[in-house]
Amino acid sequence: MAASALVPCGASPGFATGAAPSTDPHVDNAPCVAAASADDPDTIIAVCGALVDNARMTKSDRVKALVARARAHDRKGMLDSAIADYDAALRLDPALADVFGSRGELWRRKGDRRRALADFAAALRLNPDHPTARGNYKSLAQELERLGALMVVYNKPSVDCAATRLAVEKAICASPELANLDREINAVNAQVVRAASSGNPSAGRALQREQDDFINRRNAAFGQPAYDLGKEMRMRLDHLLAVERH
Repeated sequence: MAASALVPCGASPGFATGAAPSTDPHVDNAPCVAAASADDPDTIIAVCGALVDNARMTKSDRVKALVARARAHDRKGMLDSAIADYDAALRLDPALADVFGSRGELWRRKGDRRRALADFAAALRLNPDHPTARGNYKSLAQELERLGALMVVYNKPSVDCAATRLAVEKAICASPELANLDREINAVNAQVVRAASSGNPSAGRALQREQDDFINRRNAAFGQPAYDLGKEMRMRLDHLLAVERH
């Protein structure tokens, strides 16, 4: 799911009066509306922030200002600030499935899978047909199940360390971090290949060839001055997780 909550990504959040400024002379939401329409993160943070605690604003407009600012914080990589804005929006209105879903995605990106799963579940309780929350909940639940299984073989790679003669595999065996990366890459790859093969055997074979190509490139490139084994393995895992989610 994209980082948007109440509106599609790139769209401006609609305020209580639509695109028109508030008629209350003490409240001017026009700059926030304009900034959101222009999708200008810095301006959104500056001008929409002035509305979120304004008691003269309707609750609905305060929520939408918070959501706009949360999206802007997300765009700038300020995940904690974005989460805080979504927290505030949900305190004002705890029935917003989209906001739970968006906050869940931020928790997932921060590595807090448990909180992410709880937010996706909350979104589904509010809207059982929410397509992105349903997909995110399923993929994250599978990820947590897989990680639980991997704890049994924690720090053990997928390769046979006693038998290998490859320098790259010896390096993986010698590093707990690389060993765990290797084990998870192998587990996720097996999952995506199995899922693809169930509906289209040729698609499953194509995904396995992709994994084989990665292994071959890894083996050939290891030891070269510019080659970062850990970085390449993390990139491969991220790619496989993206394939699994979709």
